[in-house]
Amino acid sequence: MIALGVILLIIGFVTGISILWTIGIVLLVIGLVLLLLGAAGRGVGGRAHYW
Repeated sequence: MIALGVILLIIGFVTGISILWTIGIVLLVIGLVLLLLGAAGRGVGGRAHYW
């Protein structure tokens, strides 16, 4: 999810399409939150890791 967010950020920045930029930021933030929750030992959706 983090990688997809970064890819969408880059594509949105290069092409100037603002919706890709926005979706990229949202995916990046969600991915980082899930990564931090998983690293802290909290279960995400009943799993220790979300991937």
